[in-house]
Amino acid sequence: MSFAGESSGGIAAPTAAISVASPGDYIALLKPRVMSLVIFTALTGLLLAPHPIHPIVGFAALLAIAVGAGASGALNMWYDADIDAVMQRTRRRPIPSGKVTGPEALAFGLTLSALAVFTLGVVANWAAAAMLAFTIFFYVVIYTMWLKRATPQNIVIGGAAGAFPPIVGYIAATGSPSLASLVLFAIIFVWTPPHFWALALVRATDYGRAGIPMLPNVKGPDRTRLEILIYSLVLAPLGVAPYLLGFASPVYGVLSVGLGAVFIGMALRVYRVRSGERADPCAKALFGFSILYLFLLFAELLGERVIALLTGA
Repeated sequence: MSFAGESSGGIAAPTAAISVASPGDYIALLKPRVMSLVIFTALTGLLLAPHPIHPIVGFAALLAIAVGAGASGALNMWYDADIDAVMQRTRRRPIPSGKVTGPEALAFGLTLSALAVFTLGVVANWAAAAMLAFTIFFYVVIYTMWLKRATPQNIVIGGAAGAFPPIVGYIAATGSPSLASLVLFAIIFVWTPPHFWALALVRATDYGRAGIPMLPNVKGPDRTRLEILIYSLVLAPLGVAPYLLGFASPVYGVLSVGLGAVFIGMALRVYRVRSGERADPCAKALFGFSILYLFLLFAELLGERVIALLTGA
């Protein structure tokens, strides 16, 4: 394991001997777009609790979860600096571009991890803090250090890390998980493979250059298209589960059915269009819609819960 601009992958990434980082570079280490999704899904889990949490406690807990997610991103970038340096979409990240050194990113990530876990334990409860610590460990050690470079199932298993925030949020409010929080976990968990594999179809060359065994590079694009379709067929009915289990309204039920049908339709198009100029646009369209799909489902759940809290329903 390297503490500079080189990690176990063995490809040297350029680093600066003296840091020239700006505050914006450290913010980039936190992966703000990923952090925003974590905040959104964790807040949904937090507000699904049967009894409302105190606003100040809830804000502090959400902030701690967000910082923990950012810490995971920084540690991910530290370890992946070698492959980030050779991938088109990541080579301008702070470490491979030489703006932040490997040791600085490592210290930054570890410090934020400890701060986030401790803060969540103090302001909410230690069960939530333990779950947050496990989430960070799972993303950094299980996914980043092991699965990502070892198996084409990296996204399937590693996707659990991105699915844990609703459970962390719910435990922060109640002290223990519930069926509702586990359903939200399941939705994100099953959503992750078709979401990332749609991107991987387009970026297969980039992943191949970095030596990452993504499914299109190992099993081929046709197998990837089939897997996307299978996961989409599982995801669509799973997305309706919050309504069927009684913690979402009929409006959510209708929305989830419609979105699921569109998701399956787009996945079917990706499966059918296997070559030619339309292949990549179909995969890109599914990737973009998958983000909208998850956002709309959680936004509806969140909106319904906010209205219920404001009206006392």
